[in-house]
Amino acid sequence: MEDRPARVDVEGPELLAEGFRPYERYRLVLHHDDGTSDAQVRDIVRGGRVVGVLGYDPGRDLVVLIRQFRLTAHLLPERRGEMVEIVAGLVEAGEDPEAAAVRECIEETGVEPRLVLPMLSFTPTPGVTDEFALMYLGILDAGALPARAGARAETEMTQPFAVPVDEALAAIAQGRCINGFLILALQWLALNRARLPQLIAAAQEERS
Repeated sequence: MEDRPARVDVEGPELLAEGFRPYERYRLVLHHDDGTSDAQVRDIVRGGRVVGVLGYDPGRDLVVLIRQFRLTAHLLPERRGEMVEIVAGLVEAGEDPEAAAVRECIEETGVEPRLVLPMLSFTPTPGVTDEFALMYLGILDAGALPARAGARAETEMTQPFAVPVDEALAAIAQGRCINGFLILALQWLALNRARLPQLIAAAQEERS
């Protein structure tokens, strides 16, 4: 089982709006295995490559998260605007994703990870945006967290904090946090928790 290329003819893009992200329209003909075809019009938001970083302090068995305001979550009927999240941000043009992960971690937690390990990659909402996320586990010192962080030039304000891994996993299981990046990152951690010492040691040996 795996994703595969599609047989499709694509025309575009037509720029519909230039806001925080470009909003584009494409016209396409999608060819199916049974010989039929469909003409479609699809609008997408250009998100590009982003990184996510789940902070982890192995000595204390704590995950490092942030709290940040999100308008879309505020507009939900449940009013979840002050979201609990992992570190995340755009990969700049020409920037190495791992370097972007380190940079975003410094900006949003105030702490530089001493090591970042690849976790997984995914498309968050492929029906709406071309955003492609690369996730990392950032090994850092939770004792060095400031009360506030964020890139002020981007009007970003984050509140970093650390919680025990079991507490974070319980919050996800109980539906108390709904951010997709956070849920995926913590599920990866739950699946790989037993072998984290080996993963960290192997990454440290590779860097030395």
